Amino acid sequence: QVRLVESGGGLVQAGGSLRLSCAASGHTFSIYAMGWFRQAPGKEREFVAAISWRVGSTDYLDSVKGRFAISRDAAKNTVYLQMNSLKPEDTAVYYCAGRRTVVLGREVNEYDYWGQGTQVTVSS
Repeated sequence: QVRLVESGGGLVQAGGSLRLSCAASGHTFSIYAMGWFRQAPGKEREFVAAISWRVGSTDYLDSVKGRFAISRDAAKNTVYLQMNSLKPEDTAVYYCAGRRTVVLGREVNEYDYWGQGTQVTVSS
């Protein structure tokens, strides 16, 4: 089994930055890709970014390109989401997810493991 634990959320003013972390433990050898998703109140969970665990290739939601950056530290089994130039519309609970296939995915049902989420609130 795999356990994912997010941290780093909080309250920030528009234009500010936050860095989210996701620490993986357990059978991490089964993870080939990691993703970040977010869910705002009353909305469906949506894809934000993904990274290939071994190769490091990335994919981003169009609205966060140039503002967010996903990275990983294999030695620490940790994935990061650096969020800059934050906007009020980025407010959501952010979830870390892992999947057992190499191909990067954008759909919720493509991921096998999920963290508990961390709240990000951007004030205007």
